[in-house]
Amino acid sequence: MAKTDTGKKRAPLKSRRPPVGASPGTLIADPAAHRSELRLTLISPRKYETIDNASIDDLNTHCENWPVVWLDCTGLANIPLIEEIGRIFNLHPLALEDVVNTGQRPKVDFYEDHAFVVMRMIDDVTSHRYEQIALFFGKNFVVTFQEREGDPFDPVRKRIAGVMPNRLRSRGADYLAYALIDAIVDSYFPPIEAASETVDGIEDEMLNKPHKHQMRQLHELRRDAGVLKGVLWPMRDALATLIRNDVPFVKAETKIFFNDTLDHSLRLIELVENQRDMLTGLIEMHVSLTQAHTNDVISYLTIVSVIFMPLTFLVGVWGMNFDTGSSPWNMPELKAYYGYPASLMFMAIIAVGLIAFFKWKKWL
Repeated sequence: MAKTDTGKKRAPLKSRRPPVGASPGTLIADPAAHRSELRLTLISPRKYETIDNASIDDLNTHCENWPVVWLDCTGLANIPLIEEIGRIFNLHPLALEDVVNTGQRPKVDFYEDHAFVVMRMIDDVTSHRYEQIALFFGKNFVVTFQEREGDPFDPVRKRIAGVMPNRLRSRGADYLAYALIDAIVDSYFPPIEAASETVDGIEDEMLNKPHKHQMRQLHELRRDAGVLKGVLWPMRDALATLIRNDVPFVKAETKIFFNDTLDHSLRLIELVENQRDMLTGLIEMHVSLTQAHTNDVISYLTIVSVIFMPLTFLVGVWGMNFDTGSSPWNMPELKAYYGYPASLMFMAIIAVGLIAFFKWKKWL
């Protein structure tokens, strides 16, 4: 949110749905979906192992031998692979349908032996690119599905690779799920804070001199704040659902950490709402400053017109061709030796007098 590209329109969030009347749980890949790749992280209290470009055979070989397994699937183009992952971990078909139909509202669903979490994450902080992240977790596994490469999970991976004692390697799958969800929520802080700095900069510029491009920036930032608000509110509800429900694969001590993540989401909502209110006020202030500037211009033009009105009248009167030799009623100034400079001096006195009068009235 810190900066917006004024030359491009942000694409709306779209959800690709199965055909009308299709069987529930039907999986249809988006033609634009990225190629599917697997990363398997095997975790135990004393060691860990990461397998890049993992295969189904790796899952069948290693999953039963490790206390916690994290499978990260990047790209949603390979429907048979996603179905096979669902079979291995016994994932509900309706949840898998929501995985490939991106653009879902953030939510949490509970099934018999696992939970399904849908969130939206910023996978590129620079461009503020959103994508859907689907997360399954049960007693001893976590499975994440991403639309494309890029995520805020590097700090979690570094913590897994850290030295002992290590909570992520000893507290189970629900704590790993918490760490991933917390990383997603916390990834919203940098762009929101950067946007606040941008808003402060625009405010300072406006107080010096309002410009047309500032109004465009303000409207784009306000639109971005509205998008964030639409993401963060259901995210808050999803986190509250995780805390309220009593399921065996979410331990009570992990709910304390989820509650901290819920506090972070509430803080984000407060920041976005305050920012949106501030942007609304700045838009109104920009309109007021622009109108005040226009009124000042009109006032100056009116004063200049008032100053020149008597001068124009005198010039028009003295500019008529009179002949005092033919009639005593003609303009006597025509034969005055210093008549022209005297008339100019008289008009200058009128102009200065009017300016002094306007300043005395504080109209200038």
